[in-house]
Amino acid sequence: MPSKKNNTMNFNQKLLSGRLYRRYQRFLADIDLDTGERITAHCPNTGSMRGLVESGLKVYVSRSANPQRKLAYTLELVDIGTSLVGVHTGRANGIVKESIIQGKITELLGYEKIRQEVPYGQNSRIDLLLENHPPQERCYVEIKSVTLKESKAALFPDAVTIRGAKHLDDLVNTIRSHHCRAMMLYLVQREDCEYFSPADDIDPIYGKKLRLATTQGLEAIAYSCQLSVTGIHLQHPLPVHL
Repeated sequence: MPSKKNNTMNFNQKLLSGRLYRRYQRFLADIDLDTGERITAHCPNTGSMRGLVESGLKVYVSRSANPQRKLAYTLELVDIGTSLVGVHTGRANGIVKESIIQGKITELLGYEKIRQEVPYGQNSRIDLLLENHPPQERCYVEIKSVTLKESKAALFPDAVTIRGAKHLDDLVNTIRSHHCRAMMLYLVQREDCEYFSPADDIDPIYGKKLRLATTQGLEAIAYSCQLSVTGIHLQHPLPVHL
């Protein structure tokens, strides 16, 4: 999978800056642009976004040129002072895929084929399926975007996630039935964390399932990102503390 790209994920256009007024109904955010205009942007994040939704925080949005879109603007970054935070969870898979192609994720070197959104488990779809790496087995990779920080730790999830717990069960069952690799990759979309841990205070069931799954063959790794108003790039691995 050769690639001559130097950048993992660049924004297609210059982002617009402003101040968050409010986030509501989960997927909507009212923002006061620096131009003085108040807009409603799509908020592409299903989590609580704890610590990232206070009124007055500096934010950055992209604008779509598609006239068919109901909302032209999308919330991309939140500036919390110590770091920019990438809140667009839909960007995570592309960042990881490009990083694998560029050889930046050492745990996933050597695979020649990557497929996305492949059906598996109980009505689930795996984010990335890596194949064609003899003598290695196929590797099922589930990607989680991480934005929550407490003390020095990046934490996931930031809200109770039944779906996330189901993914852990599906991955363990896939290891057993397919004799393959399976991995949880936590993409920390901020620069101010020193390690990753499950957020037991928020969802103790998820943390318990993750710890159990790692005793049954599931691999759990975490990587931080470098963020700017021009793009988001994989930075370096973070220790995983279970």
